Amino acid sequence: MTQNLPAAEQTRRTQDLLPDATRMGVVTLAVADLDLMLAFYRDTLGLQLLAQDRGTAILGRSGAPVLILDQDGSLSHAPLTAAGLYHTAFLYGSAAELASVVYAVARAYPERFQGSSDHLVSEAFYFSDPEGNGVELYTDRPRSSWSIGELGQVDMATLPLDPNAYLRTHLTEQGAEAAAGEEARIGHVHLKVGDIGTARRFYADTLGFSVTASLGSQALFVSAGGYHHHLGMNTWESRGAGERGPALGLGEVTIALPSAADDATADGSLGALDALGALDQRLADRGIAREFDGRELVVYDPWRNRVRVTTV
Repeated sequence: MTQNLPAAEQTRRTQDLLPDATRMGVVTLAVADLDLMLAFYRDTLGLQLLAQDRGTAILGRSGAPVLILDQDGSLSHAPLTAAGLYHTAFLYGSAAELASVVYAVARAYPERFQGSSDHLVSEAFYFSDPEGNGVELYTDRPRSSWSIGELGQVDMATLPLDPNAYLRTHLTEQGAEAAAGEEARIGHVHLKVGDIGTARRFYADTLGFSVTASLGSQALFVSAGGYHHHLGMNTWESRGAGERGPALGLGEVTIALPSAADDATADGSLGALDALGALDQRLADRGIAREFDGRELVVYDPWRNRVRVTTV
C-alpha cells in the first residue's frame, strides 16, 4: 500500500513500518462510576457487555472487545490542559448504521452533543461521555474518493455537516438493525499531547506509523497501510503539557497488528511477530523503556500515555 503513503514515507525501510493491516484495538478508560458509564456505552451506544468482574467491564460486539471500563474511585479528573485522551472514535460501516447510533445517543444525552463535521474522508459526530471523555461516531467515505495532496498527504478538512439533515436522509429501521449486528470497531484514537515534534518522533519515527496529515505545530495524523489516520495528536488544549499523573480518563490504547505470522507477508512487509521484534529493537536503540514478552509490547509515550502493541 506504499503508493498511498506520503512520498517521504516511501523512502523509509519497509521493516521500520507497521504492517499495512494494523488497526486500533481495545481502549481502556479509568472511570469513577461504572454504572453511569455502562448506561452510556452499553445501553445507548449499543455495545454488548462481554464480561464483568468487580469494578471492570469489557464491552464490544460479536465476542470482540473494543472498550474496557476500569473503575477506580481513588482517581480524579486531570485538568483540561493535561495530556491524555481527546476522543475515542467508533467506526460504522454505513451512513444508515451511523445515523441510528447518533440518533440513540442524541435522544438519551442531548447535552452531550458537541458537533458534527464533514472531513472529506469521513463524516463524524462528536459527543462526550458522562465523565467527559470525548467520543466520535463516524463512517468513512470510500477510499477511492480520498484525495492525496501535492505533499503526498491525505486531504482532510473540517466542513459543516447538518446533523438534522443527516438523520432525515439516513435514519432507517434497517440501519438500526445493521448497527446492532455489526462488529464494533475503534477506527482511530485522538490524543492530547504537549508538542507535535515529539509526538512525530515517537509515533511515526519510532513506533512505525506513517504521517498522513499535519497541521504544523497544532496536530498530526498517522496511520498504517494508507488509512487516513489510526492515531491523531493535537496540542489545542494541551500545548506544553508534561507527563500525566494517575487520573480518570485514558488508561491504555491498543495497537493491533494483523495475524501473528512469523514470516514476511506477500508484499514484503514484516509479519506481526517480526514487526513486534523490530519495534522492540527500535525502542531499545532509542533507550525507551518497554515491556516485551515476544507477543505483546507495552510502552509509554512521552506524556505517559500507555500504549500496548499486540497481535490478533
